[in-house]
Amino acid sequence: MNRFHRRHFILNSAAIVFGNALYSLAVALFLEPAGLITGGATGIALAFGRLTGLSVSGFLLAFNIAMLFWGWVVLGRAFALNTLASSILSPAFLALWEGLLHGRVLTEDIFLCTVFAGLGIGAALGMVIPPLVLQKWFRLPVSLTMMVFDIAILLVQALFSQSDQVLYGIVMVILHTIVMDKMLLMGDSRTQVKIISARSDAIREAILEQLDRGVTIFHGEGGYTRDPSEVLLSVVSNRELPKLEKLVHSIDPECFLIVSRVTEVSGRGFSLEKHYQ
Repeated sequence: MNRFHRRHFILNSAAIVFGNALYSLAVALFLEPAGLITGGATGIALAFGRLTGLSVSGFLLAFNIAMLFWGWVVLGRAFALNTLASSILSPAFLALWEGLLHGRVLTEDIFLCTVFAGLGIGAALGMVIPPLVLQKWFRLPVSLTMMVFDIAILLVQALFSQSDQVLYGIVMVILHTIVMDKMLLMGDSRTQVKIISARSDAIREAILEQLDRGVTIFHGEGGYTRDPSEVLLSVVSNRELPKLEKLVHSIDPECFLIVSRVTEVSGRGFSLEKHYQ
């Protein structure tokens, strides 16, 4: 395993552990004490626990393992192995938090519990097996499918839950779906920069040498003057943008600079390791 893939593996592993810990903490700290209902595997486990009095974390582990086998059959062994950690870590962390908290209630305000549970679950949620299966079969968006699943589970729980719990549950599902979408886009987003300058060669060399980022050259023409010009296109990480802007303006203070956010970038230097000649 080379350095690029090792670093990627370490970051992914840390995100999986932290995400599951945060997810389980939101359930133990806000969902269970407030008696809120939710969707997904956690919603099913909470409903099962309230009806039977059995362990929520134990049922969640059994349910996750069943879903893991389903994902294995539909999406293959590689997918199942990648999601094995979350299937075990989520109920394990939930059992840990339940033991540490001992029924401690942070707030009895059901609105605050709804908001913070939605924020915590939305930020932490990184593994959704049933929506990914439907995405492969029917090409449906994961977030939309997940929300439909969750609301369907909420409606089932509405048969034996108070109406205000159902309404708060719907608010929480919508909230954590929105937060999850934002988190996913934030993780993959990059900054695209277009530069039009009479000193395009100097700027191109500076970006290649000082930022170690690729540059694509487009040949354009001024709409008013009809003079030929070169348009430089480069994609950088969000933290590299200030450095690029400072670099470009130091070479040509009068250059025309267009900055835009892109939600996903793949290829050399981003999803693949760089090749140097």
